[in-house]
Amino acid sequence: MKITFYGHASIGIEVSGKNILVDPFISGNPKAAHIDINTLKADYILLTHAHQDHILDVEAIAKRTNAIIVSNYEIATHYGNKGFQFHPMNHGGSWDFDFGNVKYVNAIHTSSFPDGSYGGQPGGFVIEGEHKNIYIAGDTALTMDMKLIPMRTKLDLAIFPIGNNFTMDVDDAIIASDFVDCDKVLGYHFDTFGFIVIDHDEAKKKFFDAGKDLMLLDIGQSIDL
Repeated sequence: MKITFYGHASIGIEVSGKNILVDPFISGNPKAAHIDINTLKADYILLTHAHQDHILDVEAIAKRTNAIIVSNYEIATHYGNKGFQFHPMNHGGSWDFDFGNVKYVNAIHTSSFPDGSYGGQPGGFVIEGEHKNIYIAGDTALTMDMKLIPMRTKLDLAIFPIGNNFTMDVDDAIIASDFVDCDKVLGYHFDTFGFIVIDHDEAKKKFFDAGKDLMLLDIGQSIDL
């Protein structure tokens, strides 16, 4: 399983010969100007919620790739009504796709489309594929529901928002890593704009002092699990 960071909360996953994009907000992010969305492969697009900084490039990428859009019922059917392929989910449900199993789990946040229309309830994804398991938390506060995840899935990586203001901060992400029983964390949703700028060295030190590993990738950088 290969994971690529495309900036903000945008993640690419290569697993079992399939390409997955999560929350593609790339063309509107000046820090990701070197990433060309027209070259990105996508068999599936997973969306945690409907905010513009998570869905901006969905239609452009899905139109070119014919990717299947996976999200909560409201978001998935929104795109289905526009003629895109879609797979609706809801909290607690899971589905066996051709690359592995995906479970839609709780997140504490809000969710509305850029025009203010209802975007369903936000969520995160637990993905099991190629004998590796990851948790993509989405935009969320620290929540006790995270404790449910290791009851079903032993994680190899947790992907947490750490920018504060709109989501968890670094200290809450450390607690979240305890809740999900995973000491290997990839941080995202930071530095994109002024409200969520973080001190990278301080964040890494806090995780190190807690006996955990925080990875902060450059935009376009990848890791292999």
